[in-house]
Amino acid sequence: MSSTYLGLPTFPRAAAPATRDTQLRANLRHATHTIRTKRAAAVAELGDWAELRAAGAAVKDHTLRHLDHYLLQLESAVTAAGGTVHWAADAAEANRIVTRLVQETGETEVVKVKSMATQEIELNEALAEAGVTAYETDLAELIVQLADDRPSHILVPAIHKNRRQIRDTFTEQMARWGRPAPEDLGDSPGELAEAARLHLREKFLRAKVAVSGANFLVAETGTVVVLESEGNGRMCLTVPETLITVAGIEKVVPTWRDLEIFLQTLPRSSTAERMNPYTSTFTGTTDGDGPGTFHLVLLDNGRTDTLADATGRQALRCIRCSACLNVCPVYERAGGHAYGSAYPGPIGAILTPQLRGTGTALDASLPYASSLCGACYEVCPVAIDIPEVLVSLRERVAEGGEVTRAGVRTTIRPAKGHAAERAAMRAGRWALDHPAAWRTTQRLALGTRALHPRRLPGKAAKAWTASRELPELPGQSFREWWRQRERQAGGRPEQGARQPGGDEPKGGQQ
Repeated sequence: MSSTYLGLPTFPRAAAPATRDTQLRANLRHATHTIRTKRAAAVAELGDWAELRAAGAAVKDHTLRHLDHYLLQLESAVTAAGGTVHWAADAAEANRIVTRLVQETGETEVVKVKSMATQEIELNEALAEAGVTAYETDLAELIVQLADDRPSHILVPAIHKNRRQIRDTFTEQMARWGRPAPEDLGDSPGELAEAARLHLREKFLRAKVAVSGANFLVAETGTVVVLESEGNGRMCLTVPETLITVAGIEKVVPTWRDLEIFLQTLPRSSTAERMNPYTSTFTGTTDGDGPGTFHLVLLDNGRTDTLADATGRQALRCIRCSACLNVCPVYERAGGHAYGSAYPGPIGAILTPQLRGTGTALDASLPYASSLCGACYEVCPVAIDIPEVLVSLRERVAEGGEVTRAGVRTTIRPAKGHAAERAAMRAGRWALDHPAAWRTTQRLALGTRALHPRRLPGKAAKAWTASRELPELPGQSFREWWRQRERQAGGRPEQGARQPGGDEPKGGQQ
């Protein structure tokens, strides 16, 4: 997977300035807390949410196990409906295909529906190099584009900006891209939305070519499904003469009926709405209705390699709802830019290192961008066990081992900077395998507890304790406590005795 994101600082270095930016922290905290509170209320309305969640995961897993079959079925259905399917092994090939298709129309402008796949391959930059200007039409994407910025959230790309900052961006930059902002533009949501609407209207009516992503691809009918909340997608999908859709191969679902699950779970998990405001479905071409030419570019770009990982492949279930970002304490403090990828937050921390590999310092650091609190798994509408994949990727980074890259099974070396971690884990494993040594270690640790520092020395250890203190050791080990309880109870534990921490013993009262 190629991307100019490579070479950016590691996550800890990139996150450091964000954690000190009080305005950014306030913007993120307000937005994520608002969204997740509304989402929780919307999900609570459904008595069968757990069943829907399990059904969504099952459909995704089934499709991934038989992806070759469903992709060929999709290609056949799209072709039969008048569309053309293109296969792109990586970002470079996808960009070449889309650029050629646009150039063949003779146009130098395209309008775009919000698409994470095109952000992933950096299509806008590739088109610009070929003399084609891509106009983002999603309001938040427009804000980011006008500010010469990058998205920082899956659902709300401009989540890191407040209304005043957006107003200033419109006033200063909108004229460079088309219709200028009103001279007396205020910062109320209504005024900002109206300025964007007027700015984009001329682009919708002028554009001959549109580029979209896809939320779902229905294999049995060749149908492309796009969900959005503003109506800009509907304009892009119906008005231009040529439509080019770029979608990851994992977006396939077998049947139209499968959409029943995701059209309930995706809106509630993303925008906290019972029903998505604009759900557009289109199948091939129809004379006199919508674009006369349709191209579907199916993107691999590391997805087949991810599919080969028995633990990591569950990341391909993702339906891009962003629920995991809104509950993540790390994302809330660091923001999306620190992840150096089109995919920020917990899902980005497991998806990006699989799509791109862990060969760079940035990608090797992403699996560590988590507290492993598990909140992301609890809210995921397709039950992706993000903590499980994070731990698996951390093992890959620290230990190396076999992975699939470009379809070839290969062995990678451990990432640099993890020698001390590997030595500590091996020492711990040896001690746990030798009970006498472990008891001796415990006695030494407890006997010297008064001398233990709260911060560790050394470069790596110091960095680890820069934002956390070492826990205090208890006055006695569990084994010692248990032996003491046995002596007090005359050789066996007292019935109903409470254990350290206040937990009731098993076998007690129910």
